[in-house]
Amino acid sequence: MTDTARTDLDLTISRIIKAPRTAVWRAWTDPASFEQWWVPAPSRCQVVDMELRPGGAFTTQISEDGGDFVPHMAGCFLAVDDLERIVFTNSLVGGWRPAEQPFMTAIITLNDHPTGTEYVAHVMHKNRADRETHEEMGFYDGWGTVTEQLAELAERQA
Repeated sequence: MTDTARTDLDLTISRIIKAPRTAVWRAWTDPASFEQWWVPAPSRCQVVDMELRPGGAFTTQISEDGGDFVPHMAGCFLAVDDLERIVFTNSLVGGWRPAEQPFMTAIITLNDHPTGTEYVAHVMHKNRADRETHEEMGFYDGWGTVTEQLAELAERQA
């Protein structure tokens, strides 16, 4: 979690993944791997842009029913610290351009753990209403499911 964490504005999910940080990092940063876990199965993900650098675009699409892909995430990477941290937001899009509907900023951290990797996804919102909306949308179920899918992929590939 960050040193500026606020329980009234933030949502956090964490788990120990029984794989080295390199495997978790690869699952996060390789578009083909990322597509395998980013949305809850059986939905499918398609990476449109994944420019892993500050200011780089982060754009995904989703197919929830096996049909056409539709927009899912349009954001911007704020920080990419190799094997340690990825920070992204949908408040900006690639090239630091302001987004139309800002909603959240996420800080993903990876730390060594005796049994693998401590994975933390800390999601910050600008106000309580957005936090509550995100929680009501199923933050814990959705992010919990994709974190489980991430763990399964990283553990298989380790």
